Amino acid sequence: MERFVEAKGWNAPGSAKPQTPRNLAASLSIEAAEVLEHLQWHDTPADRAAFGGELADVALYLLQLASVCGVDLQAAILAKLAENHKREWQ
Repeated sequence: MERFVEAKGWNAPGSAKPQTPRNLAASLSIEAAEVLEHLQWHDTPADRAAFGGELADVALYLLQLASVCGVDLQAAILAKLAENHKREWQ
């Protein structure tokens, strides 16, 4: 993702798509809503390829947000899974 962003020039000063945490978090939320659109009024997506593309967009924005914020996403996920394993679910 970092190579893609760099190739598009989005890290350059004055970029139309600055890779700030706020911009990336907003984009992540927007893409997550697009995932939900595929399930609006349906239990399963009608167009699995398009649905997969939206899931990929969510994953890519999440990876970029973690990178820009200096978060080791793999470590954070493993820590969260360990925490959830101990948690009592109601």
